Amino acid sequence: MEWESMLALCLLVGALVSFLLEKVSVDITALVLLGIIFVVSGLGLSEEWPSQEKLFGVFSSQAPITIAAMFIISASLNRCQIIEQTSELLSNYCKLGYVRFTLILFALVAFVSAFINNTPVVVVLLPVVISLSRSLGVSSSKLLIPVSYASIFGGCCTLVGTSTNILASGIISESSLFPDMEPLGMFELSKIGLPILFVALGFLVLFGRRLLPDREALSNIISDIDRKEFLTEAVILEGSPLIGKKIDETDIDSLSGVRLLDVVRKGDPNPLPVSELSLREGDRLVLSCRPQGIIEAREVEGVGLLNESQLGLEQVSSKSGVMVEGVVGPVSSLISKDLSDASFRSRFNITILALHRRGKNLSTEIDSIKLQPSDTLLLLGTEESIERLRKSEEIILLDHPPLPANNMKKKAPIVLTVLTAVVALAALKVLPISVASIVGVSILLATGCIKPSEAYKSVEWNILILIYGMLALGETMKVTGVSGEIASLVGRVGMGLADPAWSAFAVLIVLYLITAFLTEVLSNNATIVIMAPIALELAPLIDAYRGLAELAPMGPDLARALVLASCVAASASFITPIGYQTNTFVYTVGGYRFRDFMKIGIFFNLIYFVGTVLMVSLIWDLIP
Repeated sequence: MEWESMLALCLLVGALVSFLLEKVSVDITALVLLGIIFVVSGLGLSEEWPSQEKLFGVFSSQAPITIAAMFIISASLNRCQIIEQTSELLSNYCKLGYVRFTLILFALVAFVSAFINNTPVVVVLLPVVISLSRSLGVSSSKLLIPVSYASIFGGCCTLVGTSTNILASGIISESSLFPDMEPLGMFELSKIGLPILFVALGFLVLFGRRLLPDREALSNIISDIDRKEFLTEAVILEGSPLIGKKIDETDIDSLSGVRLLDVVRKGDPNPLPVSELSLREGDRLVLSCRPQGIIEAREVEGVGLLNESQLGLEQVSSKSGVMVEGVVGPVSSLISKDLSDASFRSRFNITILALHRRGKNLSTEIDSIKLQPSDTLLLLGTEESIERLRKSEEIILLDHPPLPANNMKKKAPIVLTVLTAVVALAALKVLPISVASIVGVSILLATGCIKPSEAYKSVEWNILILIYGMLALGETMKVTGVSGEIASLVGRVGMGLADPAWSAFAVLIVLYLITAFLTEVLSNNATIVIMAPIALELAPLIDAYRGLAELAPMGPDLARALVLASCVAASASFITPIGYQTNTFVYTVGGYRFRDFMKIGIFFNLIYFVGTVLMVSLIWDLIP
């Protein structure tokens, strides 16, 4: 293997490890990839490395622009509160019972997610679903994972259902192996995804309730001291009456719903048992508190909650204080800011008391933790300050649904018309989806359905940076021959399992399983950028193997079938909460554990594996 191939392979492995470890954000990893690839290209060390011209060609790809446009169209739809209003009508149908009601709810989520980005669909539905669970008389944990799964079902049915499909469409339309191959059609995936959707929805409605845990979101149980615990820190203030006393001699020891985990003195954990330590001024107490316990801890004389004292929040008594749970949204301006920089004091007069991330309490230096999308925050403030926060839309308050923007309801018909027109024009091939979506955004901006500042904010720029970085890596893998080598390896594994007549079927199974595994540990966008070119490279190898038995070549049709299967596999992430962003959001909100996703998700991974292999094989005659 030449040094160019070795370097490209090292970049691929390094990117995968970085995505898996999550020590740095995915967009930073993508930027580093871009930098290394461009530097090596600029040095002109080899013709077996992509040229500057080819690398800059990555930025002319239509897929990222289309994805950005669909983000804006989705945001316009959300601003009109169409999704919430439609969902709130469902409260009238709670009397139908769990099975019939959830069938309607999940089908609605799947339908909406087929045409707009499913992440904002799930995010805006979080408070609505929690409210509906109360009306239905079930725990919110019985509905939140199913809503996330239903959005994935819908996204697998259309071109615009998920950015993964748009990316795959761009990759095949720009393929040098099959230069005449057309982009994916608007409903081309429906012939695979729709039959599987019906089966998956049926299973979810009939058996999901039995497989899901019986837990509540914190916003439903905020006054119950026997439930979920948060981690926070308190500081011994100057002149505190607790100075010189041991913990069992203070009021802290008698508080209900509060456990002292550790005492940090001068930045170092205390080596002695906390029960033997005499408190000093400035000692930081690491507390595990239930919600009511946090309020009680605030009333202890001489002790201040660390975040509260740093942000300068005026004392709010347990009688006038309001405690709510909120989630950091995917485009919040608070992302990547630590708690001390979040400016809650100056903007909202609210304190962040505690933080959950992916089902865990973050244990040390709470004030220096940088916020991430889907972080669950326990907030304390007055009714007025909570209302200001709700209007800002920086945090999604789970028991305070967002307010409709002023005068936006009358804009709803325009937004719906634009979305319908974009889908119709692309489906009828009047305009490419890239052109139709850009025209749609222009109309929304011109008619005031969304402001330019809101449009910019609605785009998840970290995803676009990730896409550009992975496209550059994909181009590098293609030029250096790494994609071909990986495709050859996958082909040998698949074709080694069957004779030439069954080779396409066997390779399809191997390709799906590899893609499904990668998407559980990486982002779906990164997975499809890696696997779609490999799927294209596999088609000629399979045809060559079939030729040994004098079987007719399948050509571009086989390549297209393999890419479509990769699209479904890259999106069908069910057994982990980290493989798909909607799963991550409901993971923190619903109080789920990692194994909860595995317990129910394994069935849907199996349904989509069997369903995709079966449908692709029947439609493209892969079974002799």
